[in-house]
Amino acid sequence: MATVDPTYQRVPRATHARALLGVGLPLAGSQVAQIAISATDTLFMGWYDVTALAALSVASTILFTLFLLGAGFAWAVMPMVASALATGDSRQVRRVTRMGIWLSLIFSAVGMPVFFIGERLLLGMGQEAEISALGGQYLQIAAFMLPTALIFQVFRSFLSALEHTRIILWGTIAVALANVGLNWVLVFGNLGAPEMGIRGAALASVIVNALFCLYCVAYILRRLPEHTLFRNPWRPDWPAFGQVFRLGWPIGLTTLAEVGLFAGSSILMGWVGEIALAAHGVALQIASITFMIFVGLSQAVTVRGGNAWGRQDRVALGDIMWAGLALAAVAVIAIMALFFLLPDLLIGVFVAPDDPERPAILALGAAFLAIAAAFQLADASQVMAVGGLRAAQDTRWPMWIAIFSYWGLGMPAAYALGFPLGYGGVGIWSGLTLGLAVAAVLLQWRFWSRFAARD
Repeated sequence: MATVDPTYQRVPRATHARALLGVGLPLAGSQVAQIAISATDTLFMGWYDVTALAALSVASTILFTLFLLGAGFAWAVMPMVASALATGDSRQVRRVTRMGIWLSLIFSAVGMPVFFIGERLLLGMGQEAEISALGGQYLQIAAFMLPTALIFQVFRSFLSALEHTRIILWGTIAVALANVGLNWVLVFGNLGAPEMGIRGAALASVIVNALFCLYCVAYILRRLPEHTLFRNPWRPDWPAFGQVFRLGWPIGLTTLAEVGLFAGSSILMGWVGEIALAAHGVALQIASITFMIFVGLSQAVTVRGGNAWGRQDRVALGDIMWAGLALAAVAVIAIMALFFLLPDLLIGVFVAPDDPERPAILALGAAFLAIAAAFQLADASQVMAVGGLRAAQDTRWPMWIAIFSYWGLGMPAAYALGFPLGYGGVGIWSGLTLGLAVAAVLLQWRFWSRFAARD
């Protein structure tokens, strides 16, 4: 661990906190707005049909598992652009962003066929026939969302590293509102449209992601022409391609390990029963929305920390992490209070008032949210550590830590507590908590022992 140069002029941590808020609040807001797109699908499915809601809960885990695996290349662009900006290397900014787009398109070509065998995959996972059929219908349409969704993530990383975060926020809010309108029209067949049910939710997501991608292209062309991002986009840049690939694939696998833990929990919950799966899907959706606050702050740490890493300023990198953890702690306290005090209100939004299964879903969902409140601290700590490690372009150690914590401990514990020990859905969620807690400890240890300067 490096020591501090006595001549070094240290920036106060409060200054770092203000800078993180300037970057992180719009990013957190945009993350919440983006997850609201999938939350809208869950909301409308809950109002439409409980079986469709259960199908969406399982099918969306396949969708987001593949999406987040592919997004590793897009997220690798963020720290690389931030570091390049710190050294004034505008050519590197352009190179890595373009190759991030290339890798996203390649991954989409490989990943899309998986969506077309969604029904068979769900049946193979032990889901009921009707749920598998509906989930397969959803995935066949949602497949066309993958390319534009991944390219948007590249643009988002590029704009975030340049600290153009407010435009991301307002664009995400606009698209989320458009998704509400499209779901209302397509799911229920309003305004003369055909009633498409779960297929309508998938089509709405495809449309809004395409609009979001076009929105970013227009903004970059208009406001950031000096980066010439779209000049000769077909020209390969193999050194930059290799750099993004080497940094990005561990990010994708790290995310896959974590998201796969929750996807696996949905599979296990499907074995418990339809009501448990529906309640799990709603509670997980709510927890995912609040988690986006931490993701936004983590990305701000990546941007600001990546700039510090580009200058080889380890003191600033450590201070940025301290500031990020303090901001995350404030959010943790507020979220825990919300989950403990208002579970019925939060769960009830996603279930139709006249649904006969509503009381059972509310009761089980409230128990899940109580456990989710308990793991907020671990969840925030691990994702903030990931943000700092990505700033230092350290992605392979977090990958191995995630695999060990989530699949070596978390998933076996979820299964053991849920079934052999007989705790059902509550046991499954308790296993998730164990995996997150171990990951948080190990990731924080890695950051502070390897990258932050000693006071």
